Amino acid sequence: MAFSELMDRVGSKGPFQFLNTILLSLPILGLANHYLLQIFTATTPDHHCRPPPNASTGPWVLPKGLNGKAEKCLRFIYPPNATVPNDTQGATEPCLDGWAYDLSTADSIVTEWDLVCESRRLKEVAQSVFMAGTLIGGIVLGDLSDRFGRKPILTCSYLLLAASGSGAAFSPNVSIYMVFRFLCGWSISGIVLSTVILNVECLSIQMRAIMSTLTGYFYTCGQFILPGLAYAIPQWRWLQLTVSIPFFAFFLLSWWIPESVRWMVLSGKISKALKILRQIAALNGKKEEGKKLSVEELKLIMQKEISLAKAKYSIVDLFRTPNMRRVTCCLSLAWFSTGFGYYSLAMGVEEFGVNLYILQLIFGGVDIPAKFITVLSINYLGRHVTQASSLLLAGGSILAIIFVPSDLQTLRTVLAVFGKGCLSSSFSCLFLYTTELYPTVIRQTGMGISNLWTRAGSMSAPLVKITGELQPFIPSIIFGTVTLLGGSAAYFLPETLNRPLPETIQDMETWSWRAKKPKQEPEAEKASQRIPLQSCGPGLDPS
Repeated sequence: MAFSELMDRVGSKGPFQFLNTILLSLPILGLANHYLLQIFTATTPDHHCRPPPNASTGPWVLPKGLNGKAEKCLRFIYPPNATVPNDTQGATEPCLDGWAYDLSTADSIVTEWDLVCESRRLKEVAQSVFMAGTLIGGIVLGDLSDRFGRKPILTCSYLLLAASGSGAAFSPNVSIYMVFRFLCGWSISGIVLSTVILNVECLSIQMRAIMSTLTGYFYTCGQFILPGLAYAIPQWRWLQLTVSIPFFAFFLLSWWIPESVRWMVLSGKISKALKILRQIAALNGKKEEGKKLSVEELKLIMQKEISLAKAKYSIVDLFRTPNMRRVTCCLSLAWFSTGFGYYSLAMGVEEFGVNLYILQLIFGGVDIPAKFITVLSINYLGRHVTQASSLLLAGGSILAIIFVPSDLQTLRTVLAVFGKGCLSSSFSCLFLYTTELYPTVIRQTGMGISNLWTRAGSMSAPLVKITGELQPFIPSIIFGTVTLLGGSAAYFLPETLNRPLPETIQDMETWSWRAKKPKQEPEAEKASQRIPLQSCGPGLDPS
C-alpha cells in the first residue's frame, strides 16, 4: 500500500484526479461507436436480383422460396410468360447482374460491395477481423506499455484510431476496409489498456469505485450517442468518418495527461516521477507537501514494489500450483463466455425485427440499472454469487429465445435485453473479481490472459452466427450453452468479499482454502485491503 499512501500525501481525491478522469473518460464515449459501428454501417436491407438488361419493362416475377417469400439470391432465367421448352420452364439462376436494394433507410457496406448471398459471410468476417485487432493489439501493446510507458501508447493509439477509422471511410473495397478495421481494433486495445491504469492508480481507495464507475458510464452513454448519429447520418462512409475524426482532438488533449508515476519509479525514472508528484500536489493545494518529497524518500517508500517488480513471473506460473490452475481455468471460461455472449446479442440487434435505432437505445440503457444492481450485489451477496448468477441467467435467456415464435418479437426482444443486461453485470463483476483473485506478483499477467479470452470470445461470436445458415436456432444453442458453462465454472471460484488481497502465489494457495465466511478485521485494515469495483464498459481492460 506504499504507493497509495504516497498519493494520499500529494492528494488522491482533488482537482487533479477529477480533471485526469475527465480527460481519460471523454474518448471512452467514442469507443462504443467503434465497437458497435457495424450495427448501422453493415445493415442488410431487403434485396432481390436485378432483372437481365434485355428484360421487358414490365414487372419481373421472382421465384418463391419454401417459406413463400421471394428469393433473394435467385431469379428466373426466362420470364414466366416466355415461350420456352417445358424442361426449362421455371428454371432459375444466380443474380448475374447484381442486386436491387431497398435504400429507403440507409446505405451500408453491404449495399456498396454486395455482401449478400454467397458473399454474406464477409459481413461477419469484417466484425471478427475488428475483434482480432483488439485481441492481438492487447498482447503486443501490453508489452510495449511496460517497456515505453502508458502515455506514449495512449497517445499513439488515439492517433492510430483517428487515422485508421478515417481510412476505413475511404476504403475502395471490403479487403482494404477490413485492414483499417483491424487497425481500429488494435488501437482501441492501447486506449483501454492505458486509460484504466492511468485513471485508477492516482485515485484514493475510496474514490476508485466512484471514478471507475464514472468512466464505465461514459461507455454506456456512448451507446446512446451512436443511434442518434446513425439516424442523422445514413451514409455509412460519413458515419464512419464522423466517429473517427474526434480522436484527432483526443490525440492533442493527451499531451496534458501525465505519465504513470508508478511506472516511472519502477523503470528507474525517479526524478521525472518526483516532478509529476509535485505538479499533482500543487494542483491539489498541497504544494508544500510536494516540496518535502525527495528522490531518496521516494526510493524508500517504493522499495517493496521495486523489489517485487524485479522478480520474474510468466504465464506458466498461472498453472503451476493447484489453486492458481483452478482459478485461471475458471476465470478464463467466465471471461470467454461473457465476451462471447455479450457480442452475440449486442451485434444481433438487426435480427429482432424492431426499429434498429430504438432497440439500440434500449440495449444501451439496460447497462445503467445492470451496473447499479451489480454494485449492490457484489457488496451484499458477494462476488461468487453475482458472477455465477449473471452468467447463468444470461445463458438461460439466450436459450429461451429459441422457443419463442418469430412472430412474438416483443417477447424475444425482452429476453435479449435481459440477457444483455446480465452479461453487462458479468463484465462489471469480472473486472473486480479477477483483480482480487490473482496475487499481486502476477496480477498483471492474470488480467492480461483474462482479457485475452474475452477478446477471443467477442471475435468468435460473429463467426458462430454463420452457422445460422444451417438452422436458425444453432447460434443461440451455442451462445447459450457456452454462457451457461461460464456460469457453472464461476461456482468453482472462492469468495473474495471482505478478504485481504493475496500478495504471493503461496498466499493464494493457503488463502483460497479458508472458510468463505471471513474473520472480522478492524475497519481500517479492511478498507486498506479492499479494491473497489472497476466498472468499465465491455472490452475496457484494466491490465
